[in-house]
Amino acid sequence: MSERSRFLPRRSCLAVPASSEKMMGKAQGLAADMVFLDLEDSVAPLEKEAARENAVKAINEGDWGDKVLCVRVNAWDTKWTYRDVIYIVENASERLDEIMLPKVQNAAEVKALDLLLTQIEATTGRQSTVGIEAQIETTRGLINVEEICAASPRLETIIFGPADFAASMEMPVLTGGVQIPEYPGDHFHYVFSKILMAGRANGLQVIDGPYLRIRDTDGFRDFAARTRILGFDGKWVLHPDQVTVCNEVFTPTQEQFDRAWDILDAYRTATEGDRLGAVMFGDEMIDEASRKMATKFVTRGERAGMSRRVTG
Repeated sequence: MSERSRFLPRRSCLAVPASSEKMMGKAQGLAADMVFLDLEDSVAPLEKEAARENAVKAINEGDWGDKVLCVRVNAWDTKWTYRDVIYIVENASERLDEIMLPKVQNAAEVKALDLLLTQIEATTGRQSTVGIEAQIETTRGLINVEEICAASPRLETIIFGPADFAASMEMPVLTGGVQIPEYPGDHFHYVFSKILMAGRANGLQVIDGPYLRIRDTDGFRDFAARTRILGFDGKWVLHPDQVTVCNEVFTPTQEQFDRAWDILDAYRTATEGDRLGAVMFGDEMIDEASRKMATKFVTRGERAGMSRRVTG
């Protein structure tokens, strides 16, 4: 895993085609927590090799601040994957945090990437370890998601890819990652939950994929809130306008953050001072489970740069 990036926030994960030097330059100044330079779906086949060079140049010469910086390579079922990985990791500086592997079908694909990265690091003398982000975009990948999430210590996140998954399921839709009004519920709820449980069981951050109607801000906010409520860490963004909304949705409010701290203080006093296992906090009973929930809020807030509000 990348020593630098594993625990950094990924509320907003910005997709940027590596074929566009202009867009990569603009991405550096946006407030996205994570940026991935894409060599896969957003890059035409004839542009793949040039995009590798563009990505390396952007990594080495750009000012990315504290963003998580990643490159999405092509999937193992294409002819480009091994050269993508070798070229990027051999030529990019230590500022490269991760490689994203799309359309992961089974644990063996993650292990193969791990082995290749290990050899490159040993050969080049790279000081930092390159992390892996894995995308679940097919029915086979979802069936094997538990094994995929446990496949390598390099894994940092697991990501849901809604458009390719809808195609894999043969859903009668032409736009992925949006709501389907005709369906009486959330058609991806099971998928979200299964990926989330597999990721959490292995200590990974869990990221939702893109909302393709980039001008529908209200729809984006609603769909982002769904996965945030389930427990996801963040979501992909395809346009600068989505970054602010995404950061807001996936950050606790100040009131939630402060209340979580108050719960931790009250529970600490009860267990250490009064030696009680449970105690009243306002009009509710809090116990060890309450402590765990509050700790998650505090961790998420601190990861986003929040600090406790001073009162009194």
